[in-house]
Amino acid sequence: MTGPILSIRGLRKSFGATEIMRGVDLDVHTGERHALIGPNGAGKSTLFHLLSGHLAPSAGEIRFDGRQIGGRSPQAINRLGLARSFQITNVFPGLTVFENIRLAVMRPYGLQYAFWKFIDHDRRIRRETERLLELVRLTARASTLAGEMAYSEQRSLEIAMTLASDPKLVLLDEPMAGMATEETQYTAQLVREVTQGRTLMIVEHDMDVVFSLSDRISVLVYGQVIATGSPDEIRNDDRVKEAYLGEEVSA
Repeated sequence: MTGPILSIRGLRKSFGATEIMRGVDLDVHTGERHALIGPNGAGKSTLFHLLSGHLAPSAGEIRFDGRQIGGRSPQAINRLGLARSFQITNVFPGLTVFENIRLAVMRPYGLQYAFWKFIDHDRRIRRETERLLELVRLTARASTLAGEMAYSEQRSLEIAMTLASDPKLVLLDEPMAGMATEETQYTAQLVREVTQGRTLMIVEHDMDVVFSLSDRISVLVYGQVIATGSPDEIRNDDRVKEAYLGEEVSA
């Protein structure tokens, strides 16, 4: 592993008098799978909003791949190589699976929806769309409307759309939320496969997934990172057990 691709120092975010992020320091290293865990209301989604440009920091620094990105637009941050998914499925239900992915593939080329009639003949777009379909195991569902698919399939589709910009860092916000056990296992394995060779930062409440998938884990509690370490280090950290995991996890 090389140095950090993402480096956060003294990050703060306030909404009026309420401070949500209270001086976060965190590094994510190139090529690692890094999980962010913590109780509800800890600030995990707020942190992802700050990293992806959907919120601007009140103070502090966010450096991605050597560049300061705090306060930049989501589009500018995405162009630098950071892409994210959201807690709520962010697909277009009235479009087919193929059309959803194709739209995501078109964005890095600066192409818009109105130009689709010309893009049908563009081999680059079609090849990349077909590659992503295969990557997330949705080739057989290419002509299905996204809104007609099972929830786990929609999440797979969203992961494909997140990867369409060929990002250096992928942020996945609770990709297994609301899934049954079998769907969770399938999606966890899919995430493991499609992020090979990439850097992953994931927010997830399923501790089985977190501990089996992650190289390192950071624990966010009340807007501060109280611990970062390997799964074994986090599992046995007394501060973490007291604040979040509970004794039953270490047992």
